[in-house]
Amino acid sequence: MAEGMRDRILDAAERLLARLGYRKMAMDDVAQEASISKRTIYLHFPSKEELTLSTIDRIVDRLLAGLGEIAAAGGAADAKVRRMLLLRVLFRFDSVRDYHASLDELLREIRPAYMARRSRYFAAEAAVFSAVLAEGIADGTLARADPAALADTLLLATNALLPSSLSPRELGERDEVEARAAGIADLLIHGLRRRPPS
Repeated sequence: MAEGMRDRILDAAERLLARLGYRKMAMDDVAQEASISKRTIYLHFPSKEELTLSTIDRIVDRLLAGLGEIAAAGGAADAKVRRMLLLRVLFRFDSVRDYHASLDELLREIRPAYMARRSRYFAAEAAVFSAVLAEGIADGTLARADPAALADTLLLATNALLPSSLSPRELGERDEVEARAAGIADLLIHGLRRRPPS
């Protein structure tokens, strides 16, 4: 029940962040949107900042679940890595596409706390990528290298396409973002593949 209430509050906060932005959203608004008392919100979230950060945590948790599903699926490591790279960009894009101009404001307002969590998010993603890269290195389809270092490089290469790195204008349409992400993923995968000795 507590988890259901928490999700209900987070759902309400996400709708309000998209509609009002971080500054204009008040805990009273969240309570009204979720049809609960403000006191109930404070039982789960000590502040508006923590509530907002928890919406981001939930997005990342869902992303990690998706990455894990791809990692656990059968198939070649290079194909899985490509799918994972596209997912990491497009899942975040889809999760905040309704925020429009309020995304910049939100990240500006919670930047120090967000940056502290962001490194944890990326470390969790890197661990999933590293495991898949290790599979490909072990079966000889990917060039021998340190999987953890490769994972960090893959994330760094695609970070420029994440909504937190782009202005609303730069985010563009989903098709554009997907095409850019696919181009970067293809280039990275090409560089990872093991080449036969000449």
